Amino acid sequence: MRMSFDRMEWAGSVGDLGTLLPLAFAMIMINGLSATGLFLTIGLMYVLGGMYYRVPVAVQPMKVVAAYAIGQSLSPDVITASGLIVAVFLLFLGATHLVDFVARIVPKTVIRGVQMATGILLLSKGAKMVVGTSDFQVMHGGTEPFLNSQSFMGMPMSLILGILFFLVTLFLLNSRRFPAGLVVVVSGVLVGSLLGAWQELAGVQIGFHLPRFLPFGFPSGGDFSFALLVLVLPQIPMTMGNAVIGNRDLSFEYFGRESRRVTDRALCMSMGLANLFSVMVGGMPVCHGAGGLAAHYRFGARTSGSNMIIGGGFILLALLYGPGAANVLHLLPMGVLGALLFFSGAQLTLAIMDMSSRSDLFVVVLMLAITLISNLAWAFGVGICLYHIIRVGKIKV
Repeated sequence: MRMSFDRMEWAGSVGDLGTLLPLAFAMIMINGLSATGLFLTIGLMYVLGGMYYRVPVAVQPMKVVAAYAIGQSLSPDVITASGLIVAVFLLFLGATHLVDFVARIVPKTVIRGVQMATGILLLSKGAKMVVGTSDFQVMHGGTEPFLNSQSFMGMPMSLILGILFFLVTLFLLNSRRFPAGLVVVVSGVLVGSLLGAWQELAGVQIGFHLPRFLPFGFPSGGDFSFALLVLVLPQIPMTMGNAVIGNRDLSFEYFGRESRRVTDRALCMSMGLANLFSVMVGGMPVCHGAGGLAAHYRFGARTSGSNMIIGGGFILLALLYGPGAANVLHLLPMGVLGALLFFSGAQLTLAIMDMSSRSDLFVVVLMLAITLISNLAWAFGVGICLYHIIRVGKIKV
């Protein structure tokens, strides 16, 4: 197993924090999930995923579930039910090899459409975090909810920090001596602390914290039916398109034969097992993702050493700080996370550069339009149908 722990791997390991942390914060603070269980799940999934796949893999919240759960302030019981349903579904697809059939009917053009649409969504969310209008910032009534100052000379503090760290990232993007991801995260924590985020550490106790088993109890039948219809069914197409098929394709593009263990079946199984564990400890539904992989790669991750670094960090965070783990991560300002997320999205959109035919580009652009108007699940289904109609009918676009 090739594994490196140089500064580029350290930089790449933190490349996806812009996607991960805001949703994790919100699900802890709004939905009442266990910080200990949530961060322990993330850490173990990173470490065990790196050990098995032997190349960098990402760990992310299931975005459809997270967005709706946060927006509607759903109870942890419903979120637990959704995680259990998703876990069983993914394990069934992997164990029966049905995922291989699904992958065969999804053409590369549609995969690129999913990656393009996801990349644009990440760009948009990163820009909103920098401007200070993301859902999390609006709900907390401040552009930088954990800093003492929300503006400077009439400008939102998140915008000032976002622009500053965007320029730092841009300047250091290809530097091996001062890796952008590492410099941005370390200096971002220092700036956040100087601007008052250190107060989030008040009352946080260092100790040895283990997660409780089923902290919210076992979900009721009503929780399961609601979770299936409202959370799981819209999430599945996005999981299949982005976290399974798109992730496998992008991993092979980045790492070639080194990513031979990153198969559709393996991804289903690892996500299914991770969600089973997450359910047991009160965490959130999690997945791998092409966007997260692009972020880790963009900032320097080239071996599974990056997984050990970030995974080990989250495990220590959960075990040492327990319920206060989220407070420690509040040291990193939202504007800094937004700048990281912007570059992550930009990297993922570059996946469409191998699309050369007008028909393929038409499908990709249409999927992007549907995603912006509706959601990625609809775009995924329409893209598959449209691609096969064009091919079977030999339609020239």
